[in-house]
Amino acid sequence: METKNTSNKLMTLHLKVWRQKTKHAKGQLVDYELDNVNPDMSFLEMLDILNQKLILKGEEPVAFDHDCREGICGSCAMVIDGNPHGPQKSTTACQLHMRHYSDGQTIVIEPFLAKAFPIVKDLVVDRSAFDRIIQSGGYISVNTGSSPDGNAIPIPKENADLAFDAATCIGCGACVAACRNGAAMLFVSAKVSQLSLLPQGEAERSERVSKMVYQMDSEDFGSCTNMGSCAGACPKDISLENIARLNREFMRSMISGRKSYPRRDGANEGSPA
Repeated sequence: METKNTSNKLMTLHLKVWRQKTKHAKGQLVDYELDNVNPDMSFLEMLDILNQKLILKGEEPVAFDHDCREGICGSCAMVIDGNPHGPQKSTTACQLHMRHYSDGQTIVIEPFLAKAFPIVKDLVVDRSAFDRIIQSGGYISVNTGSSPDGNAIPIPKENADLAFDAATCIGCGACVAACRNGAAMLFVSAKVSQLSLLPQGEAERSERVSKMVYQMDSEDFGSCTNMGSCAGACPKDISLENIARLNREFMRSMISGRKSYPRRDGANEGSPA
């Protein structure tokens, strides 16, 4: 997305924001006009200005999640003009700046829409399903002690680089919101990859992938159909190669015979896809 506003001219924007009071209330897009938007504002700062305007008018501000505002926590989950985190590639909503928009432009702002992410209020969705997947096995369960000296455990640089790339996943859920099936394969594959590539994760390798895939299926996420929309929307450029690795890790776990994989349809084993 190219930068549209290269001057410091203040803009007027026409916003269409999804408003929904509760999980079970009927939601709708509500029109707002916002003046004096500085092109140097971030997208969330622009919403702050909108909320200040609503508060002064005695109206309820728009609810949206945010925390670090540095692109590393993944809280700023919203769909902007049909794109999770907005149209700027490899950018979270909190790091999207208004200079990429034009004076008089209309912007549609919606929550992440996925069965596994129920709406809480306005733009806020419940993404605790991701937490439960991590709790099912996305960790090393033993005390590994203090940090060892550098090179104490030899790790091939290629594996170290791939593990680091996978670990950059911030768990924002953009991959789920971008997938037409609401699949969470990119998220789970990143969390499995970052540990399966390192010697510290070897001990629980088979058990980890089985538990995390089972939990993913239990959370009403959809199936992966290899469309690749998840990787295109990911603000951290998590590669589809991780999904291929997840399938290999899962198959390896099944072949090892150490764990069965109870699917929701009642069968004992199956593919994560």
